[in-house]
Amino acid sequence: MKIFITTGTPEFMEKLQEKFSAEKLFIMYGASHSILLHETEGKTLFQTPRRYEVIGSYGNFEEVGYFVFNHIPVTDEGRPVFEHHFKNHYNILQKRAGFIAFRLLRPLGSDTYIILTEWKDAFSFNQWKATPEYGRVHATETSGAGVDRAAHLFSSAPYITTYQKKKNEEKA
Repeated sequence: MKIFITTGTPEFMEKLQEKFSAEKLFIMYGASHSILLHETEGKTLFQTPRRYEVIGSYGNFEEVGYFVFNHIPVTDEGRPVFEHHFKNHYNILQKRAGFIAFRLLRPLGSDTYIILTEWKDAFSFNQWKATPEYGRVHATETSGAGVDRAAHLFSSAPYITTYQKKKNEEKA
């Protein structure tokens, strides 16, 4: 399975989704832009997408939800350790209230993995983030049990982006 991601205006993403309604396409609305995610065994519909191979998966994406993209740049040497760690720890999520789906995405053409999770809402994700389990899985201490144990694992700092499945219709 592969995932392809492209960015653009909400209107353009919605037109693409309508045009290719037979495909598994998911629009996600962020603070500054929207993305369109294409999950497929075949080829991408996008001209210049970010490309990923799904190497860990649980659940199905739903029409409503809160998506968290944990972007983690990993060195070539660190890839096996990183993948092993997250493949063995994502099952912890299945027991969390509000958890819907998970994808571990291996980059094709870059060094940045994505740990993609869908939650019922932001509150559910923040509850998970406040747990000791989250701290263990995402440990940043070199002596900890998380993925940061080896200094050579990361090529730069990880970061998180979040998206809603439904467009925020409120006007300021």
